[in-house]
Amino acid sequence: MPAVPRILLVFLPLALLWALVAQVNHEIAGLHVYLYLPGLAVAYAALVLPQREGLAAVILAGLLADATTPVAFGTQTLLLALAHTIVFNARDRVPRDETVARVIVALLANLGLFLVFSFTQIGHLPSPATAWPRLICDLLCSQVFLAVIAPWFFSLQARVLAFSRDHRGTLS
Repeated sequence: MPAVPRILLVFLPLALLWALVAQVNHEIAGLHVYLYLPGLAVAYAALVLPQREGLAAVILAGLLADATTPVAFGTQTLLLALAHTIVFNARDRVPRDETVARVIVALLANLGLFLVFSFTQIGHLPSPATAWPRLICDLLCSQVFLAVIAPWFFSLQARVLAFSRDHRGTLS
């Protein structure tokens, strides 16, 4: 199978994740909590896929995130691509076939992305110091939610790729 359809097969669950998280964020908006889960977009692609295909899928996810957030276009894409590169270069030191290791990598990637994104955006606020309690609450809620749904999401991504193998021959 050519690389482009495989990239799309990895991207489609990421698009589904973004839609589901957007819906959850809409539902919990009254609680003044925002879930931020780009670590899930990075972890599976960086741990399982070849670099070029994983990076392409993550860049597509970053473009989707940029299109749906009110920040300078390319911010999310650049951050996700950077996180993918870091995780990909460290993946030989991680037992990447284990779900727990994947979840930990996703949590660490999410933490790093959240902090870097927050630091790049907080300067635009009129009173940055007042935002930190809310950001810490968002981070804690995001990390807990990520830890809960990560095994399901990794399984979904693996099944999509396995379904592709079963119906189109082996993936190269």
